Amino acid sequence: MTEAGEAELHVDLDALAANYRLIAGLAGAAQTAPVVKADAYGLGLGPVARRLWAEGARGFFVSRVSEGVALRAALGLHRPATIWVFDGCPPGAAATLAQAELTPVLNSFTQIDDWGLHSLSLGRRLPAALHIDTGMNRLGLRPQEARALAVAPDRLRPLELELMVSHLACGSQDGHPMNARQRDSFAELCALYPGVPRSLAASGGVFLGADYHLDQVRPGVSLYGGGPFGSPDPRLKDVATLIAPILQIRQVFPGETIGYGADFTATQAMRIAIVAAGYADGVLRSSSPGAYGKLDGQACPLVGRISMDLIALDVTDRQNAQPGALIELIGPHVSLDEVARRAGTISYEVLTRIAARVARRYSGDVA
Repeated sequence: MTEAGEAELHVDLDALAANYRLIAGLAGAAQTAPVVKADAYGLGLGPVARRLWAEGARGFFVSRVSEGVALRAALGLHRPATIWVFDGCPPGAAATLAQAELTPVLNSFTQIDDWGLHSLSLGRRLPAALHIDTGMNRLGLRPQEARALAVAPDRLRPLELELMVSHLACGSQDGHPMNARQRDSFAELCALYPGVPRSLAASGGVFLGADYHLDQVRPGVSLYGGGPFGSPDPRLKDVATLIAPILQIRQVFPGETIGYGADFTATQAMRIAIVAAGYADGVLRSSSPGAYGKLDGQACPLVGRISMDLIALDVTDRQNAQPGALIELIGPHVSLDEVARRAGTISYEVLTRIAARVARRYSGDVA
């Protein structure tokens, strides 16, 4: 039985470290800067970042300014990492960014000007990255804006430009023609800013090959066990294991229904395990039908709808299914990418949806 008989997320920090070493090896001379946004993809910002620091990571990416502040506190003053913030310098955020020694990834002329004015007010050049949009149409300067900025250097003069950033729209699709188009466009635009390091590849880009590594790679989901192209990669180790205990075994008779909506009707006598996990814990409701858990490595199909706190699994042929026995919902026997596929989503969402009420348990060296 798990502690308090509730779902738990077990995070294997040694597996995390092994994935980091694999990716850093693939990246070669490029810096490997882990992406730890969204509470390290739901696995716990502090333990994850500290272990990655111990493995040699000296730069990290987050999305929100508040995440950067939390990461700086989690690392402590004796770990002077560079922390880049994808959101850049939102309105009113400049003082917080500077105080926490965060480096914004500037996305617009307005952000460039705001960060530059704050730099002038402090009397020192503040570090910055520049985001060029090469096809995502999310954040970042459009190519024509990047060209205009390159011939107006006074706008950047108050800043220390340390990194050029772009993002592949189809990096998770090996062989997609847009990857090469974005790579080439980024190279052309970066040539206007000679000597500034370049970063293009997230997890998928790392596995696309050396042409995408440039000076820095930014792995995210593959650090945490997700395959770079949406399917399991045998080189990557499982980092996250979600388990939940059986609360009760029920005997269900032919003609009886299970769960909300009476969606499932038994056609024969069945043993049903009621498990302490539901969509409030991060078991995606869209996983039903077709999802399963595993008990001692044996598949137990989900029956009926996933409810807020409970799921029902068919354990008719599993005599080892008893109250207190643990069901693996994500882990070595139920791969993260397979869970995502059955839910009609991606591994990123599966991890980040695991709820805060699910206790995190860590194994391996916690730096």
